[in-house]
Amino acid sequence: MSTRNFGEPVKRVEDPRLVRGHGRYVDDIGDENTLHAAFVRSPHARATITDIDPEPAYDVDGVIAVYTYEDLDGALAEPMPLLIPHPDLTHPRHPYPLAKDRVNHVGEAVAMIVARDRYVAEDAAAAVRVTYEAAPAVVGLDRAVEAAELVHEDVPGNTAAVSTQSYGDAAGQIEDAPHRLSLTWDIERSAAMPIEGKGVHARWDAGDDKLTVWTSTQTSTGVRGAVSAKLGLDTSQVDVITPDVGGGFGVKIMHPWPEELLIPWASMRLGRAVKWTEDRREHFVSSAHERAQRLHVQVGFDDDGRVLGLEVDILHDNGAYIPYGLIVPINSSTQLLGPYKPAGYRVTFTSLYTNTVIVTPYRGAGRPQGVFAMERTMDRIAQYLGKDRMAVREANFLQPEDFPVEFGNLMFQDGRPLRYDSGNYPELARKLRDLVGWDDFAEYRAKAAEQGRRVGIGVGFYVEGTGPGPYEGAHVEILTSGKVKVATGLTSQGQGHQTVFAQIVADELGVAFADVAVTTGDTRRFAYSVGTFASRGAVMSGSAVALAARKVRTRITQVAADALEADPGDLEIVDGQVRVKGDPATAMALGTVAVLANPLRYAFDEASKAATQFAGGADFDKPPVAPGQAPGLDETDYYSPTHSTFAAGAHAVIVETDPETAEITILKYAVVHDCGPMINPRIVEGQIHGGVAQGIGGALYEVMSYDEAGQLTNASYMDFLMPYVSELPTRIEVDHLETPSPLNPLGVKGAGEAGVIPTSAAIAAAIEDAESFPITRMPISPSELYELRTRGSGAGTGTGSGTGPDADQQPLINTMPGTTARPWSATSEKETA
Repeated sequence: MSTRNFGEPVKRVEDPRLVRGHGRYVDDIGDENTLHAAFVRSPHARATITDIDPEPAYDVDGVIAVYTYEDLDGALAEPMPLLIPHPDLTHPRHPYPLAKDRVNHVGEAVAMIVARDRYVAEDAAAAVRVTYEAAPAVVGLDRAVEAAELVHEDVPGNTAAVSTQSYGDAAGQIEDAPHRLSLTWDIERSAAMPIEGKGVHARWDAGDDKLTVWTSTQTSTGVRGAVSAKLGLDTSQVDVITPDVGGGFGVKIMHPWPEELLIPWASMRLGRAVKWTEDRREHFVSSAHERAQRLHVQVGFDDDGRVLGLEVDILHDNGAYIPYGLIVPINSSTQLLGPYKPAGYRVTFTSLYTNTVIVTPYRGAGRPQGVFAMERTMDRIAQYLGKDRMAVREANFLQPEDFPVEFGNLMFQDGRPLRYDSGNYPELARKLRDLVGWDDFAEYRAKAAEQGRRVGIGVGFYVEGTGPGPYEGAHVEILTSGKVKVATGLTSQGQGHQTVFAQIVADELGVAFADVAVTTGDTRRFAYSVGTFASRGAVMSGSAVALAARKVRTRITQVAADALEADPGDLEIVDGQVRVKGDPATAMALGTVAVLANPLRYAFDEASKAATQFAGGADFDKPPVAPGQAPGLDETDYYSPTHSTFAAGAHAVIVETDPETAEITILKYAVVHDCGPMINPRIVEGQIHGGVAQGIGGALYEVMSYDEAGQLTNASYMDFLMPYVSELPTRIEVDHLETPSPLNPLGVKGAGEAGVIPTSAAIAAAIEDAESFPITRMPISPSELYELRTRGSGAGTGTGSGTGPDADQQPLINTMPGTTARPWSATSEKETA
């Protein structure tokens, strides 16, 4: 019998080529005749451009062209598109591909130079003379709300959007609740930082009237659509190919970047291949950032800690422009609830312009901010009541019998009502307790204290909407060799798509895994797709691949049934052979079926002779190709869901904080995750490990540090800190729960962002548990933790916050400046670190 592949930890087929250095990235494309581009970028965060003098650049030997906004024409001279319109986005503002008369953040492109090589292009860029009139910059949420200066003069209050969603009577529930808390939580700005930045290579073929673009993107079809629209081409005139991509993490789902339009445009104007590869500083100051939010929470709850009413007001920093719409704050506001459903909920987010780099989704895409607020609020409720933190969560969990769960009129990022399809949150908690040793932690803490060590434990739960539509498709073809070719428009940035899609097809068609080859992200092979984002690869393209393979299987049995004189229902496919059930000797190879599926007039090899007109066995009362059929053994199908599917998980972490240096060490990290049936457990665990690593970076190291003039002060890897392997736990403990989704043919849910979503919440809780004073903003560095200690009175005793398993310990103490040491009070209007 054929070996089952679905659910097996098959090794990734991509890895041997990549680890041997045989990958092919955008920067590897081209030859000595390829021209190179470089950009003049604004040194100011907010300024008017009064003059651009490109003439000195032409004195640099090897310069081909210098372009400014004045050179742009047609639709390219218009602002960049708003990708996702929303009725609440009342003041959308977008940049031009090259700045027209104003710049609104450091790094905004002002001019493009094309030269014989990158060295010449960079020298010429430095020679271009741009005169600016600088103005005060709006940096940070406080300055944006203050609105003493406006990023865009025609946008009142720097406000791009205000959006409110609700169900129930949240205000009334809070007012009537036995207990109330008012809390404020902050997450600072960070960024994805893939090892490969953006890159574009374009070649215009005037003879064929054809443009070919190679770009490091998460949506080749999206880039094709944008290039076609902005350059006045039919989509059939544009091929977009995504070669190997050195990481995306969300920053490359933003499209089109100005460079994805300007490089093809220059190629068309010059009749030469042109390329541009982003350098690291460019990525810091001109690609997208994320995370920066402040969330104010008002919550009412009963004596058991059950949340009765919840109101949340979010300030979201969207940067200088808002090309990707409101997806990030929509995710924050709808995913904040996690595995809970208060009786009443009201959330309002205000999206604000600042003179900083744009904000678009970064792995987690707004969910880490919402989860940070919700999970830390759960910790505060437990502390206030003197209860175990896990017990308070368990009192609030939705139960398995509650599914599907509706949330009134709340609308998710897919434009459809928020509805959880499946899950078992109490079981997640049970597994997590065992995995991290929650119930034994009091004893562990006591032993550590005897050694003069401070340790703490924290948890974070989340629910993640994955696999949003509108659709993905796939094409599956059986070759006359018996091998299988699969194509999907989805792009790959390291997720293992070539492996998992081959596993699905191998099982559906009864062929060897090694006989299936998968192509992704090439519009020549598959023209229609949406893109790789929101943990949707397995859900969307995986389902489409399965549906297309099932159509091919039906066709196989129809063709083989005629040849074997059997009923299609009596056939099975095993090890690449189509055979009669119970009579394995009556069989034919899959490749032979592929030959017969394409009636021929001419034979080119021995195999094809069987499909020619004199081969015999034809039914002369039927046409060679049956009505409604097509020659060949290939099918295309699409999967389009009614709703997103919702994965879930829980993280727990044990940290140690050094009593003298305040260094934070992660001693143990545990994850329980539910993405439904796992196609490849090895790949799922790899996704979780990578996500946890990024989450730890976001919790303890990574922050974009702007000064008041809008200058990014740490725009290099010398200053922007990311964790090395030495900063990560030696082992991440992972357990799985599988609750299948009823929404797709595989029952799967997404896993790509699982590791990063609750990490800051769990780590903040653990540090707070170790130090006994509040941690309300992330990330936190040792120097910041040390400062909090020195500002406090009686803080850092290591006795715990009274919120963990040892809930009878001393309560958390509020020892912030200007206060008297006292138990943290429910009447506190604001918690600040």
